[in-house]
Amino acid sequence: MDIRPNHTIYINNINDKVKKEELKRSLYALFSQFGQVIDIVAMKTMKMRGQAFVVFKELAAATNALRQLQGFPFYNKPMRIQYAKTDSEVIAKVKGTYGDKEKKKDKKKKAQEPAANLTKKPVVGLVPPVLPPAVQVPDNPPNYILFLSNLPEETNEMMLSMLFNQFPGFKEVRLVPGKHDIAFVEFESESQAGVAKDALQGFRITATCAMKITYAKK
Repeated sequence: MDIRPNHTIYINNINDKVKKEELKRSLYALFSQFGQVIDIVAMKTMKMRGQAFVVFKELAAATNALRQLQGFPFYNKPMRIQYAKTDSEVIAKVKGTYGDKEKKKDKKKKAQEPAANLTKKPVVGLVPPVLPPAVQVPDNPPNYILFLSNLPEETNEMMLSMLFNQFPGFKEVRLVPGKHDIAFVEFESESQAGVAKDALQGFRITATCAMKITYAKK
């Protein structure tokens, strides 16, 4: 039974022990590499456990993600991905979640206009503070280990492995005990590390934290 291509992809066989918020963050980190993710629907009801919907802005991004991540070991279980059967199946759910968001936004708007503006335009507010340090901090000589900084508090090894293991030569992620905002990623060669560094420089695991990547000190 062939389901026609759709902006929304349906994923099942997800490890249902993962908390809903962590699951959504991990799915976002994984799928937003392929294109703009509009929404992620994951529910913990009995009927919906182990399943999620990811809604992309572009159809091509949904297709690419489906092909690249089919069978990807996500929390130790291979993901099964297909296009959602119909738009209405998930768009209704998305609208439901969007409705809630809009109500909350209106309340926030009345309480504090600047905060509402920040959520609308994260790029304008957040990019300038991120850029100057990149200019001032000289990078270390190229080598096969990358140093990541400015990571959000909820970053875990799983999220970083998902981001970096799509690049050839990926070996491992090493978190620093007691420091949530930095990590090291090791590749087999300097050139492979360089490709990953350029591709993921400034990647946002959350809306406010743009990851900074330099070569590690030898």
